[in-house]
Amino acid sequence: MGTKNLSEQLLETWRTNNQVTEFFVAQLPDELWNLKIPGTSQKTIRMLLGHLHNARCMWIKMTGNQFNIRPPRNVDRRRVSKAALLQALRKSNEAMVDLLQSALSYGLLPMNFPFANIPSDATHFMAYMIAHEAHHRGQIVLAARQLGQRLPEKITSGLWQWKKMHKLHSKK
Repeated sequence: MGTKNLSEQLLETWRTNNQVTEFFVAQLPDELWNLKIPGTSQKTIRMLLGHLHNARCMWIKMTGNQFNIRPPRNVDRRRVSKAALLQALRKSNEAMVDLLQSALSYGLLPMNFPFANIPSDATHFMAYMIAHEAHHRGQIVLAARQLGQRLPEKITSGLWQWKKMHKLHSKK
């Protein structure tokens, strides 16, 4: 990584985060998808996973216009299958990479939205997006435990295998 510039390293960091999210979705047992998250009235694990893709799409839609980046379609969080969500995550990942690449070249993302409590530089935006996805991955791990469905160690320890995930996406 020594010869790569900071922008290239940041894009690789986003790609690694995406690889972790895809790994997590792919490895989650199917029987968890429709379980209601404790403490919520209707949210299921499936809905929370669909939210990851839809949140990416929302930000791409709001900030990608000036770079001619179109957001992928949202998924139906109540019905999306694992295979469809993985395909959608790949598309939103590509659009996020395009957005981040453009923003890193430009320097800023115009984010004059009243609810956007993020500095408008590309690095803060990327860190916010990674934190958002990590938060929800952790939320699902906790929900599974609360539901008596403790996730296998392969999944929970896999969330921390960023070096391995980095190597996986670097080969693609």
